[in-house]
Amino acid sequence: MNDNTTSLFWNAGWAAAIQRPSEGFHKNWAQEGFADQTVRQIVRVTGSGTSARIKLSHRYGTAPLELAGATIALTDKGAAERAGSVRPLTFGGARSVRVPAGEEIYSDAAEVHVAPFESLTVSLYFARPTGPASFHAQAYATTYRAEGDQLAAADPAVFGETTVSWYYLAAVELADGGPARDDTVVVFGDSLTDGFASTIDGNRRYSDALAERLADQGTPRPVLNQGIGGNLLLNDSAWYGDRAGDRFRRDVLDQPGVRSVVVLVGLNDIGFSEIELPTYRPNPDQSPAELIAGYRELIRQARAAGVRITGATIMPFKGAEYHTPTAEAKRREVNAWIRTSGEFDAVADFATALADPSDPDALLPAYDSGDHKHPNDEGYRAMAGAIDLTTL
Repeated sequence: MNDNTTSLFWNAGWAAAIQRPSEGFHKNWAQEGFADQTVRQIVRVTGSGTSARIKLSHRYGTAPLELAGATIALTDKGAAERAGSVRPLTFGGARSVRVPAGEEIYSDAAEVHVAPFESLTVSLYFARPTGPASFHAQAYATTYRAEGDQLAAADPAVFGETTVSWYYLAAVELADGGPARDDTVVVFGDSLTDGFASTIDGNRRYSDALAERLADQGTPRPVLNQGIGGNLLLNDSAWYGDRAGDRFRRDVLDQPGVRSVVVLVGLNDIGFSEIELPTYRPNPDQSPAELIAGYRELIRQARAAGVRITGATIMPFKGAEYHTPTAEAKRREVNAWIRTSGEFDAVADFATALADPSDPDALLPAYDSGDHKHPNDEGYRAMAGAIDLTTL
């Protein structure tokens, strides 16, 4: 690395959990990958700094990845970058880099002055075929693609193709010349954390609302979203990521300055076994005792790392495709343990906060996105409001 990178203390800005290439819920480019194409991705940071670097993940690659060039800039609107803010990214001083299969790599530092809640645009040019791309499926943010090397393109119209996934981009870290922070909050779990059904490009996940709430109360802190739609506590999934216990260290404990994590996972372990869909496999019938053992493993890992862990109750899902009396009984037993066992450092009672008082097994209609298990934007804001900020 260059001296301008190693002499800085890097803090959390933004992150996404990386998954295996798959078809996902929405059309994406993960399985086909890229060849002589530029990919432009937009992320909103919750930290601030005067320098930035990116982390690229080739975790699920099977051959080396060749990146021909990259830039970072302040975002204007859509695929447009703010004039005068574009900076080339280098890797060990070189504009191109070769990432071995299964590896991750950081860029050198680039001078970028960014404030909390500003968006950054990261553009990657792949001259040679990449093969299937490690990615984050459910970004709920628009990613743009153009043919050829368009790193310097000022006209956003050249980026005529879009998806709502992120590719290879695992993190943006920020530095301001000061000491490293140790107050990062990570929210971790499945689609309820990932922000399924939130407004695309609206930054309306519960992690966004939590970061805004912390700032409004005069205690701004970086908040990283490490949710994966469909993720399971106890089993790996070809579509929905490595199981929570396996990815907890890299996606939570290895994040810069992590102090606290909010865990919301288990709904899919309960629900997938109630319905037979190819994408829901593996779908074994998991008992509440097995789920509790899985939570205890996360608690053990967090405590060993000195990270405070908040357990979130599983929200109502009556009317969803996999709601059954059996599934509901499991949810109630697991939630009772989360609330009363005292094993987590704190509890975020999302289930109570979003339940319909007239039918506690169902989401309040005002918070229901329409599928009876995922909140809408207002529901995600209510989740953030249900967290006692002092427990973080």
